[in-house]
Amino acid sequence: MHICFITSEYPKVNFPHGGVGTFVKVFAKQLSENGHKVSVIGINNYTKKDEVEEDGDVTIYRLKPKRLKGLTWLLNNKTINSKIKEIHNKNPIAIIETAELGLAFMSKIKTVKYVIRLHGGHHFFAEAENRKVSVWKAYQEKRSFKKADGFIAVSNYVKSHTQNYLSYNNKPIVVLSSPVNTTLFTPNKSLNADPYNITFIGTICEKKGIRQLIMAMDGLVDIYPNIKLNIYGRDWFFKNGASYVEMLHKNYSDIISKCVTFHGSVPYDTVPEVYGKATVCVFPSHMETQGLVALEAMLMEKAVIFTQNGPGPELITHKKTGLLCNPTSPEDIKEKIEWVLEHPKDSIIIAKQARDFALNNFEIKGLTKKNIEFYNSI
Repeated sequence: MHICFITSEYPKVNFPHGGVGTFVKVFAKQLSENGHKVSVIGINNYTKKDEVEEDGDVTIYRLKPKRLKGLTWLLNNKTINSKIKEIHNKNPIAIIETAELGLAFMSKIKTVKYVIRLHGGHHFFAEAENRKVSVWKAYQEKRSFKKADGFIAVSNYVKSHTQNYLSYNNKPIVVLSSPVNTTLFTPNKSLNADPYNITFIGTICEKKGIRQLIMAMDGLVDIYPNIKLNIYGRDWFFKNGASYVEMLHKNYSDIISKCVTFHGSVPYDTVPEVYGKATVCVFPSHMETQGLVALEAMLMEKAVIFTQNGPGPELITHKKTGLLCNPTSPEDIKEKIEWVLEHPKDSIIIAKQARDFALNNFEIKGLTKKNIEFYNSI
């Protein structure tokens, strides 16, 4: 089967990327190992020119972005459509998979089936972040959903919550979690965890709860003078171009100077080492669709504090496989971190149970098999 992903987020060496990029890379590699041909097509957000990259057996086509005020979206969609047809004519595509808005302006090929994987679209996050729905993006999302032949949701929550705003149009839908690289993320006893190392990995933006996490540290540093919050991830920028990290430095300089370090993005294959040196990993997102970083830390046998919102309870059973927190309450985040630090023996037991849960439910080979079964079913 020839499977084609439409995304601009496939990771490029020495450039930062997010959770969707991580998922596509891990999943594409496993599909190719199962004998399927995999192509990835997207606008080049890295070097602004046409590039073709071979990542093992996965072929990535990064297309030069077109710029014309008011028509950029149309020109870029035409570029993607043209590349799809070119590739399909050489090696017929069976499945095209993309995110929520991805099919809006795609020209459908009769012999191809089109799948939307729900990673959290515009309607989903607009409601979660309490912001206004864009009429233009809402139109695109509804148009995209009508074109889909099937849907894959990465959690029960994203499936049910998206349905409050958009119709699946009686098309097949299945809940299949995103797999995690269980080979890369394994406990490393040679890494000595700092007993007061609090670690966060993710995009540094409001919806990830990083501001509340920094505020929580203000109540912890007086109790634990050696405590450190290590933040790894790329910066996020406001519409006016202002840096979110700079905003944090401006508004929380006192606490940041005492116990917070921003490390920036790190290569994906070094992330296990980052987790390995942590005592507790904290991900107080205001909303998630699944939460890959939490799973990665769980596989590393780390105590994880995750959001109680959205799919949090699907991933974490409180004080059994981790701890759940109120992501908008710095005081609650503080209390959960303090609990881990004050209950080291219980935390070790929880961390071991977390790894077992992650291995049993998010192992890549089994989930890849279920994905292929769904592709075949449509």
